[in-house]
Amino acid sequence: MVFLNLKIALRNLKKNKGFSLINIGGLAIGMASCLMLLLYVSYEWGYDKQFKAIDRIFISRLNININGKLATTIATPDKLAGTALQSLPGIEQVSRFSLSSDNNKLFSYGRESYKLSGSFVDPSFLQIFDHKFLYGNAATALNKPNSVLITAATAKKLFGNQNPLGQSIKYDNRKFLKVTAVIEDLPKNQSLQYDALLNWDFYTQEHPESRENGWGSITCMTFFKLKDKSQFAAVDAGLRRMIKAHDEHTQLEAFLFPFAKFHLYNEFTNGKPSGGRIDQVKLFSFLAFCVLLIASINYMNLSTARSEKRAREVGVRKALGSTRGSLIGQFIIESVLLSLIAVIIAFGLLELSLPYFNNLLNIAMEISYNAYPFWLTLITLVLLTGFLAGSYPAFYLSSFTPIKVLKGFTGIGKSSLPVRKILVVLQFSLSICMIICAIIIYSQIQYMRNKPLGFSQNNLVQMNLEGEWRKPEKLELFKAELKKTGVVSSLTEFAQSFAQNGEITGDFSWPGKAKNDKSVIDFRSIGYNFSATIDAEILKGRDFSPKFVADTASIIVNEALAETMGISNPVGKMVRWGDSPLTIVGLIKNFSNERVGTKALPTFFYYNVNRSNVLLMRINPEENLSAAVNTIKRISQQLNPSYPAEITFVSDDMKGHMKNEQLLSVLSNFFGGFAILISCLGLLGLALYMAEQRKKEISIRKVLGADLKSILILLNKDFIKLVLIANVIAFPVAFIFAGNWLKSYDYKIAIAAGPFILAAVMSLCIALLTISMQSFKIAKANAVDALKYE
Repeated sequence: MVFLNLKIALRNLKKNKGFSLINIGGLAIGMASCLMLLLYVSYEWGYDKQFKAIDRIFISRLNININGKLATTIATPDKLAGTALQSLPGIEQVSRFSLSSDNNKLFSYGRESYKLSGSFVDPSFLQIFDHKFLYGNAATALNKPNSVLITAATAKKLFGNQNPLGQSIKYDNRKFLKVTAVIEDLPKNQSLQYDALLNWDFYTQEHPESRENGWGSITCMTFFKLKDKSQFAAVDAGLRRMIKAHDEHTQLEAFLFPFAKFHLYNEFTNGKPSGGRIDQVKLFSFLAFCVLLIASINYMNLSTARSEKRAREVGVRKALGSTRGSLIGQFIIESVLLSLIAVIIAFGLLELSLPYFNNLLNIAMEISYNAYPFWLTLITLVLLTGFLAGSYPAFYLSSFTPIKVLKGFTGIGKSSLPVRKILVVLQFSLSICMIICAIIIYSQIQYMRNKPLGFSQNNLVQMNLEGEWRKPEKLELFKAELKKTGVVSSLTEFAQSFAQNGEITGDFSWPGKAKNDKSVIDFRSIGYNFSATIDAEILKGRDFSPKFVADTASIIVNEALAETMGISNPVGKMVRWGDSPLTIVGLIKNFSNERVGTKALPTFFYYNVNRSNVLLMRINPEENLSAAVNTIKRISQQLNPSYPAEITFVSDDMKGHMKNEQLLSVLSNFFGGFAILISCLGLLGLALYMAEQRKKEISIRKVLGADLKSILILLNKDFIKLVLIANVIAFPVAFIFAGNWLKSYDYKIAIAAGPFILAAVMSLCIALLTISMQSFKIAKANAVDALKYE
């Protein structure tokens, strides 16, 4: 029976080529879109899942009590690791992971020199996170301070095809490290990324001041591997008490968080997980379901549009003894067959578009043909889509009474019309909702791009201060040479990369500060001419200048800090940072360089070139940008030949802050467009159905003198009503979704009527165009053809 049904299904596909092409095309586009979204969801969900003991690996997060509200960070005191290992019995391994802003250093071998990301860890890091070793092993890879573990790509860069084990690498052009292990390149969907791993003892050699760090110095991430995951509650409770036990005045509380959730649950509100990338994953999962649902509804509409042609077949088969169950099986098999053909085409589309998406999103998604979850998902998708798409046509068509359909089709199918209209309304509601949200997301991105940041990112570049630039006289010579060429109009030192987060302190006080005030303040080291270089406005007072030798004991505060202190004119006021008295000499306007769309944090700036790691340069606007950058590199190479000058544009780093928003915008636009396309096919199906139902009515109207215009209006007005109803349903749903998404931004657009009006106009125009194509064909048809049998 199955083979017979399959044979009939193949004959029907061959007989109705046009119908089959539209149906398979709609399903293929829907399935390709669904598969692409599911592939991305799988990629995001797969972060860090390659580690065998992932269910026993935890990261310590830190809650900071800021006047009763908790802020959460990944930085922890470096004392936490050793103390926890000694005092908490449930811990098997613990390791620190450096968060230093100067992890990118020069690694050299012979004539080959590259800036690489080298992170400092305890040797136990390799016992917590398993890697595939090409050379060496986890037990001995980092057992000495001068040991270094590198990735295969790093080994290829430095050593070519030779065995790197035992070779010496020059670090920062100063010290030699011995290569003790080489591991496979890290997958892109791994949270911790590095080109090399170095021993933590080497970190303390490089930063001897870190040996004096107290419990308030949060400088690293801390990872734990528990003996058993059931020990979580006990270890977490001990960790929460630990910092308080060593510092009774602390504002800090450490706690355990599953590393398996580290990537997806990266946002916290008042010390509790509040979402993050998981919200995006959920959204794309829902979007995948919606696109598949729209494609399935489209199939239902097109299938039942052919009800008259299939009705007599059903009547004859029932008269010859076929049961309703066998007929349902027939239509489900047809649907599954169409679904199978569609999924094959969908995979072709997926393979063609995958490189584009990987390049667009800067990720490395791939289809794992040798993995059983892939084939299980594929089979499930084919069967689910086949059943979902074929269920309504199967139950509807198999319900026809033989005697009625064999006497004539008149009246058959009228009861299905409300259901089909509901399906079209559902299709368009989902599509319109996606269009509105896509427009609002795009508008928010444009708003953030165009909103004044408080500084000018155009022509602003930066480079790391390393090598010869650590010598004050050499740095001053370099700056003088740059100014002499005229390519740079202003320059200054800065604490770290301008678009990155910096350091914080809770040990900052001012006149009138309440005893119970536990404000946490950001601070950054800068050089002279800071405001002129970044083009920020000094509202009161002045910037640091070589004319004032006392500026080493002065600070500049931003508006947010002045507001926190409750001082409208802070210039001239004395404050304290730890035991050091400082004088406020300037009030700078708030600027947003470390995050986009959120308010500036209370921050003060102090003059200390030795604590600055970056040189910010404002390129002369009259100079050619690329020529100016080449000039900077040339002068740098002359004065600091051991270190290749890497010039980066601050504007490029600022774009990285909106990566998630841009990703959401691209995907919502892309798949929203496909949803509209598939919905139009569904509308075409309803138009075909209505044409079959009203063919004789239209012919009679034409015989009685109706003109083309009145017939087109008659045919189109019912469909326009459906699209208008879909808009009414979609508007509140889209408003709620968009409103919830915008809540995460301090600076955001107001949800205006524009996106809703635009979506309504787009949907109506697209619907009119789709329907009119079929309506015009019906209206122009010869009335004799429809009435000659009457």
